[in-house]
Amino acid sequence: MLKLRGKISALNVSDAKPRLLKITKNPRLPSPLRKKAALLLHYKDIENLVDDDLEKLFRSSRFSAFFLRGLSKGFAGVGDRLCELSDVYLLPDDYEYLDDGDIVKLNPEDQYLSVVFRNKTPNNSIFLTERCNHLCLMCSQPPRDVDDFWLLDDAFELLKMLPSDTPNIGFTGGEPTIYGDEFIDLIRAAKLNLSQTSVDVLSNGRAFKDFAYARLLGQVEHPNLMLGIPLYSDDPVRHDYIVQAQGAFDETLRGIINLKRVGVRVEIRLVIHKQTLPRMVETCRFIVRNLLFVDHVALMGLEITGYTRANLAALWVDPDSYRNELSDAVEVLRAYGINCSIYNHQLCTVNSDVELVCRKSISDWKNEYLPICQKCSRKSECGGFFSTQIMYRHSEHIKPFNA
Repeated sequence: MLKLRGKISALNVSDAKPRLLKITKNPRLPSPLRKKAALLLHYKDIENLVDDDLEKLFRSSRFSAFFLRGLSKGFAGVGDRLCELSDVYLLPDDYEYLDDGDIVKLNPEDQYLSVVFRNKTPNNSIFLTERCNHLCLMCSQPPRDVDDFWLLDDAFELLKMLPSDTPNIGFTGGEPTIYGDEFIDLIRAAKLNLSQTSVDVLSNGRAFKDFAYARLLGQVEHPNLMLGIPLYSDDPVRHDYIVQAQGAFDETLRGIINLKRVGVRVEIRLVIHKQTLPRMVETCRFIVRNLLFVDHVALMGLEITGYTRANLAALWVDPDSYRNELSDAVEVLRAYGINCSIYNHQLCTVNSDVELVCRKSISDWKNEYLPICQKCSRKSECGGFFSTQIMYRHSEHIKPFNA
């Protein structure tokens, strides 16, 4: 599991303002680009520099920050020479993966670093807010009522910094539509700055019960936008209980219908656990009878983090125990021509008839495998586990395939 945020050590900070910075290894980066760049160096890059070159590199180059790594082994050799320099940050070995084009949020005052974009992975999500009008039993990001508008400001700035060939980004929270019209502006900015990039938004969809609001999003005409909206049951009472919000089922359905009326693509998401499993197949039948126009349905395994850990006794069910129900649910969707996928499951816990719709959906920074999986002949095809599944709970029926 990659570490995406944490403490770092600072040397003589001159600019304490939190800021987004793009990582570069090029000390000859054109000067206009250096104000929003951090030069990434290994201690070996500087230990042989004479003092004049060291002075020129760190004091005359005008980079916003300097990130040094490898110092767990080499600091004794260069530490004395760095102690008088400004805006130098010592990175722990946890950030050894940082590379050209990655983007970080640096908070010098708290000596804290967050990696917000990795250039060489397709798994980049932009976190917009901790606020939400749901309290889902299995929420992986428990909501907080905080003033976090700075996250939206960062998102607008980040869109301007991303490379134009970025294949995909996600917007997540919390509930992104908490921002109202500013959320619409963000999607418009994504279209303007990254015209070829697909954008996935995770939302509960309730804000779009207002057709005027749905129409505003449709008028952006983003060509590669998809909203992932959860529908946890065909039973309104069950759905509302799972999300802990009365009336959510009706508002979610109206939101989905309104979004499709204005031409926005919608994916329905159903997380499988002890509360959704009894009606999973019936929920898929409800979808094909009433929401045949949706673009995709995702049947998802449980991520054991956030509220899920606290509610695990009420949620956990071994995926191997519902493999037949999962096959039935997929068969219902396929029979009516709905594009569907299975996320967050291991191949050895599903029947062979649904293997073609199983996806490697877990973000690489939190994707792991059990030791027993190392000898599996199909490991490269398998979605693996969330890191938290390895720590807390996973199927008791994991069995490697033999070549």
